[in-house]
Amino acid sequence: MAATNSPRQTVLAFLKAMNSEDYETARKYTETKLSFVGVLGAREGADAYFKDMEKMKLKYEVQQVFVDGNDVCIIYNIAMAGAKVLSCGLYHVNVGKITSIRVIFDPRPILALSSRKK
Repeated sequence: MAATNSPRQTVLAFLKAMNSEDYETARKYTETKLSFVGVLGAREGADAYFKDMEKMKLKYEVQQVFVDGNDVCIIYNIAMAGAKVLSCGLYHVNVGKITSIRVIFDPRPILALSSRKK
């Protein structure tokens, strides 16, 4: 929100809002042209990203935070689709706003759960 926030503070405040399902507040930490790239797909724009996040209601359990200038790398467990998955997210912050998110994880636990539900 405030340009005086460090990239670390910005990303952690964003994740706190996401965990609380306070998407309105979370969105204040992102640029309108937010770019998201993940293992299972990509989204262009904050509208598309938050539309998916409001459905998925992911929960983030931060394990470690690394900062390099405007890039914040977070190692976290993400609760999704009934599984807890160790993941790594790389957030780029520009003037107090997240402009891009890249997330990597092993999707096999999620794919296994979804194949059992069929």
